[in-house]
This record gives sequence, C-alpha cells and structure tokens, in this order.
Amino acid sequence: MNATALKLAFLWVQLSCVQCHGRIIKDSSTGPPQFQRIFLSILFGMFTGLICVFIFAWLVRSFVRYISKAPILKGPVVFSPKIPAKTLQSALANETQLPGSSTWGKYCRTVLDNGFTVAVKRLEPFDSNSPHLHTTKSLKRKIQLDLEVIASLRHRNLMSLRAYVRESSRFFLIYDYVPTGSLEDAMNKVREKQLQLSWEVRLRIAVGIVKALQYLHFSCNPRILHRNLKPTNVLLDAEFEPRLADCGLAKIIPTSNLPAASTYGPPESFQSCSRYTDKSDIFSFGVILGVLLTGKYPTDPFFGNTSTGGSLARWLQCLQEAGDAREALDKTILGEEVEEDEMLMAVKIAVVCLSDMPADRPSSDELVSMLTQLNSF
Repeated sequence: MNATALKLAFLWVQLSCVQCHGRIIKDSSTGPPQFQRIFLSILFGMFTGLICVFIFAWLVRSFVRYISKAPILKGPVVFSPKIPAKTLQSALANETQLPGSSTWGKYCRTVLDNGFTVAVKRLEPFDSNSPHLHTTKSLKRKIQLDLEVIASLRHRNLMSLRAYVRESSRFFLIYDYVPTGSLEDAMNKVREKQLQLSWEVRLRIAVGIVKALQYLHFSCNPRILHRNLKPTNVLLDAEFEPRLADCGLAKIIPTSNLPAASTYGPPESFQSCSRYTDKSDIFSFGVILGVLLTGKYPTDPFFGNTSTGGSLARWLQCLQEAGDAREALDKTILGEEVEEDEMLMAVKIAVVCLSDMPADRPSSDELVSMLTQLNSF
C-alpha cells in the first residue's frame, strides 16, 4: 500500500513538472513580443508627456507675456505730484516761446493753474508721410517705455521729464522750467558783450556737463548715451548750473529722423558703419569745452581758413602741439596767472577729448576727476 502510494505520488510530481516546464517554455516563447509592446507603450507615453509639458509651458509663457505688456496709456502721463493731469492738456494752448531750441522741437514756457511753471517740448518722432508708423501699437508701447526710463533719471545736471502728452503722431514732453536759457544763448551774449562769464563759471559749467554724462554712462543700467550734445541742449539755471536736455531722446526717434552729424558730432558719426559709444559723447563734450575756452563756435568763419585746420578741434590740436595753446584762449577771461594755468590744462583735456580715435578719449568718469582737480568743487 505504502509502496504503491509512493509510486503514484512520484508519477504525479513528474507529470506536474513536465506540465510546468512546458508552460514555461510556451510563455518564454511569447515573452519578447510582450516586452517590446510594454517598452514601446512606455516610450510613447513619455514622448506624449514631454510634448504636453512643452505646449503647457509655451501657453503659460505666452499668457505671462501678454498680461505683463504695458498698456498704451492715453491722455497726460504725469510723473510729478506738482502737475495736475486734468489741467495739463488745456494749459498747452497757452504756450509762449522759451529761450532755447533743439533739433527735434522747441521748448515753450507754460504756467499751470496752480502757478507751477514748466517747459514744454513738442516732439514729432514720426514721418507725416508714413501714417502707419503712429498706428503701430508696438512702436507706441516702445516710445512709452523709453519715456518712462527717461522720466526715472534723477541728477542735478539733467533736465527732469515730469510728464508727457501724446496726440496722434506727436508728443508734448513736460520738463522743469529753466529760466536763463541755453549755453548757446549765454555765449551769444558774451560775444555781444551783454554778459560776462568768468573762467570759474565756465569751468563749473563744464564740470556739471561731464558729471551728467558720468551719471548717464555709469549709473544707468543699461547706460544711456546722449547722442546730441551741443550748447543748445545745455540749459543754465539762475546760478549758471548746467542741465542737459534731450537726454535719451535719440533712442526713441526713428533712425531716419535723426539729425545729420553736426559740428559737435564725432568723426565716427559721419561713418555709417561706426557704432556710437559713450566716447562719442566725450568728443561732443570736447567741442563744448573748446567753445568755453575760446569763445568761438565751430561754425565760426574763422575756421574756414586752411591755417586753422578747418575746425575748432584741429585748431586746438595744432596750437597745443606747437606750444601756443595760450593763443586759443578767450581774451575776455584772461586774468590771474593761476586761472591761466588752469585754462591751459583745460585745453590739454579738450584736445584729448577731441582725439580722432574713440579709444584715445577719456571716459566721463575720468573727466570728472581731471576737471575737478583744476579747481575745488
């Protein structure tokens, strides 16, 4: 009995093993296709997931960019609490001519209802023959953002933008009112013997100009280039403290409307392939410093002679090289020996600023140190 039972049990175990082995062989023969299907399913799922993630990220980015776009503002945009927005637009109708003008418009004196006096500049950055320009929302938004950057500039030697009003294709820019007029107005009065500007005052004007450039070139991020520095854009307050006007306006003027290179522009401004840099502003400052030292404008017929080199810059360079820099000085300010030494040093600084190669010109940061060492400020 026991032996028979053992035999039967052994046979059953053998049959079970054979069946299991057959099942294992059968399953193993179908294993690779099932594995490939599983792998492909996982791969397809991952690929689909990545596409969905990218699409979602793009939608979120587009939405964020859309809601972060600055709206195009209408009516007066005011940056100063002293200017009532409701009365600004009506006050523009009562403009009277303010001494001083610029290439891109005129400054006009306007008194608001609260008695606050402002200077208004009419700016027409668009070509009247191209009406599509002033209807482009992106261009309007860009100009608006650029004006906000200009309004954020704060320096004692800069004209502060207090507000602006957009009307069709033109803008009205509202600045602080400076009663004395421009540096060109003052130098014209000096030439006509209606005003006397001592060397100390002229040096103070030069230092104020270069301090404003230092602020634009080194304290602003990104740096701001003036691009149109000349005596008409240097306004003087009652104490003859200079304030630069038109700072940053060149950025919002379409390239086609930029003024041609002037007698205050650097040599590279005549070359279309050259890039305007902060050293280009320094050349313009060098011309202004030359005007302050000599009392002569670069457009003076005196520079039409070949003996003068054809320009204020060449004339100063030739005199400096020949050791005759004193001949260039304005005779109305020659006086004490100490002042004459300061002026001769200033001629050297002007000549360096007027170098043909931008790399040879000092930075505005270096100029502040060089000029302030001539006198104590």
